[in-house]
Amino acid sequence: MSADVHITTLGGIGRITLTRPAALHALNTPMCADILAAITAWTSDPAVHIVWIDHQEGTRGFCSGGDIRMLAESGAGDASEARDFFRTEYRMNAALKAFPKPILAILDGVTMGGGVGLSVHGSHRIATERTLFAMPETGIGLFPDVGGGWFLPRLDGQLGTWLALTGARLKGADVAAAGVATHFLPSELVPALAKQLEATDFSVDAPAMLDELLRGLTHAIPAPAFGAHLETIHRCFAGQSAEEIVAALEAAPSDWARSEAATIRAKSPETVKVALRQLREGARCETFEDNMRMEFRIGWRKVQSHDFQEGVRAVIIDKDNTPVWSPARLEDVSEADVAQYFAPLGDDELTFA
Repeated sequence: MSADVHITTLGGIGRITLTRPAALHALNTPMCADILAAITAWTSDPAVHIVWIDHQEGTRGFCSGGDIRMLAESGAGDASEARDFFRTEYRMNAALKAFPKPILAILDGVTMGGGVGLSVHGSHRIATERTLFAMPETGIGLFPDVGGGWFLPRLDGQLGTWLALTGARLKGADVAAAGVATHFLPSELVPALAKQLEATDFSVDAPAMLDELLRGLTHAIPAPAFGAHLETIHRCFAGQSAEEIVAALEAAPSDWARSEAATIRAKSPETVKVALRQLREGARCETFEDNMRMEFRIGWRKVQSHDFQEGVRAVIIDKDNTPVWSPARLEDVSEADVAQYFAPLGDDELTFA
């Protein structure tokens, strides 16, 4: 079992605690494999009534994402290690989505990328004032995976498209206002929540018991900071092409909209277009597994792409934050450039057996 995640059962609770604080609890393949094994076992275990996911007490961040440096180093070679990670992580995401019992995730701190995939597919997700959510992948030439193609277009209106293309960050109660979290709880009350979880008998009607417990602790969700821009978000990000979205933002009568347009133009143009198609196709997927097969096709190829290698160099390795994208402009990314990431993989398709 990986030393980076602690998995236990206590009473009727299966608990998953991330214990990799030096990396802000970023996921690696052994962590995903252990979580997948636990979720699979607990699915049919009558002694486990709910699952509780959190991070090591006293450490920063819930989960900052996946091991991006490993993905880039693997992608610079034969990409086999990166593809094994995606295969394991995406099976974990699907197992969490299909889990028939309540899953409670406490997103107390940084929650990005893989950390979102670990939490957002469960039934109960708690944000605190320390929660910082983002899907920032377009800024490093990757894409908003871990089920982003499924959950982002199912947020209200075009919120998911805005979050995916710009990498916008949501803080605190705004994470719940957007629908990424289901509840808001001040961090000072997290220890009280933990004590009540440990003291509650979930053997009879666990969903109702968990709902009742959370009603007594969680706070009302205030109007979000992004609320003033919702009309612009829903109108401008409804475009069917990235160029159409950017043009609508640039033509909008607000400095905020023009700033969002500039943000998109600074991201990897190819990745922006891949992410937009991912969300539009994900919205039409009939099953979560179909979406994850699509994302595996993208990830299989994306780790070896120029823009991902360049994005990691600029943002994570050299930290000069001046990536040189290729193609350099949205207008220069062709439909064929995007379509190659969605092509079937034949014998290498993701399976869930």
